[in-house]
Amino acid sequence: MGEKVVAGQFDLSDRQRYREKLQKCLTGLERLLREKRFDRPKNLMGVEIELNLAGPDGMPKMLNGQVLERIASRDFQTELAMFNLEVNIAPHRLGGRVFDRLAEELRTSLAYADRKAGEVDAGIVMIGILPTLDRDDLVSSNLSEVDRYTLLNDQIVAARGEDFRLDIEGVEHLVCTSKSIVPEAACTSVQLHLQVTPARFADVWNAAQVACAAQIAVGANSPFLFGHELWRESRPPLFLQSTDTRPPELQAQGVRPRTWFGERWITSAYDLFEENLRYFPALLPICDAEEPLEVVEAGGVPRLAELVLHNGTIYRWNRPVYGIADGVPHLRVENRVLPAGPTITDVIANAAFYYGLVRALAEESRPVWTRLPFASAEANFDAACRYGIDARFVWPRRGRYGGTGEVDAVTLVRDELLPLASAGLDAWGVEAADRDFYLGVIEERCRRRVNGASWQAATFHRALEQGLSREAALAATTRRYAELMHVGEPVHTWPVGLPEPARLG
Repeated sequence: MGEKVVAGQFDLSDRQRYREKLQKCLTGLERLLREKRFDRPKNLMGVEIELNLAGPDGMPKMLNGQVLERIASRDFQTELAMFNLEVNIAPHRLGGRVFDRLAEELRTSLAYADRKAGEVDAGIVMIGILPTLDRDDLVSSNLSEVDRYTLLNDQIVAARGEDFRLDIEGVEHLVCTSKSIVPEAACTSVQLHLQVTPARFADVWNAAQVACAAQIAVGANSPFLFGHELWRESRPPLFLQSTDTRPPELQAQGVRPRTWFGERWITSAYDLFEENLRYFPALLPICDAEEPLEVVEAGGVPRLAELVLHNGTIYRWNRPVYGIADGVPHLRVENRVLPAGPTITDVIANAAFYYGLVRALAEESRPVWTRLPFASAEANFDAACRYGIDARFVWPRRGRYGGTGEVDAVTLVRDELLPLASAGLDAWGVEAADRDFYLGVIEERCRRRVNGASWQAATFHRALEQGLSREAALAATTRRYAELMHVGEPVHTWPVGLPEPARLG
């Protein structure tokens, strides 16, 4: 969402004016696409990671303002709630030893941030959902002190018109209500950006939609919320329900939610922006002074501020992004599927798998999405979120008879998708050492059937068996997770359970 938003009240004329400006922006985008005014291929990628702040006891700390003051770096920003931060890594060109360089940059940045957090008795925890979060932590008084979050909350609450209902049935069943969107802040993710030309955008976005089930299967890391064990990756249902502007009657009518997988394969980036205008009313009808069509007519580059802001309030798992760099417009696919963590090595391995796989899928002569119904891709995503590394997918069959069949996620990743990801990284020009090391991490997770979610759940249950209460077991699991996260060895190597207490004497 737009970085600088000034809070205020909106009236009917604001919304009408905004609707007109949105349509002009969309027409401006169409002109830019038709006239081929976008940046040339640069193979640029970027990473953002959302983080949690927790104390030595594993409990959340509402201190992001104080920690950011101490970090004093533009690489770190607020996120929705006071226990959240976000770190942004500058864009890199895909190729060479890019993944090792990214890993080193992240280690340096996060170690520095953790030291600064330590000055207020807090620490950085990189995890999809902090297991120790309680419902009392996720209330509007714990929103970050930034106008845009308060305004966004107020507008979503007003559109909803009643309390938000969370109803997630997984290993256990969670049902509760919230008066604000703050439960969304429990979801901390890794966002992977890829700059693409308009001609390649549709293939890359379709490939990313296909890939996201496999991403979640191997990368799930969010099994707990409010003391309940839910889905192996509980962020998607939580995000959907905590931002849902639709009361039950509109849900029953089939009105689309703002957190959305989508409903069709696309042929152009324009399709996604056009859908945004067609299906989703404005939450923040804030108009910019720019007249986009006049700028395009004069040969300039329009900011398309209304379109960008509106796009930022629709939470696709693969989001289109319009941006400007050095005075030239560009398009990006923002992959928002992955949870944060468990370690920097795991994050970079997930990134290498994604960038390699998307490149290879997008360049296949018979792309997967021409052989897989969109509804099956969505069902695969749902299955991956529910079952993680143990999911089963619907996938196109090899061979002359075609059609689709059911396949174990681990088998699919090991036998078909990892070789594709390897070929894709070769096509990007990534060095073999980086390729083999980081894809090897994914392969080992598959071989051992371990990811962050399975480790958290197994360690939690081991703690219960040792006689700890649920609350104590979740706190102990969180502390052990944070300890191993800082050691930095990938999650498939982590021993399950809590360390034995030291014997005295």
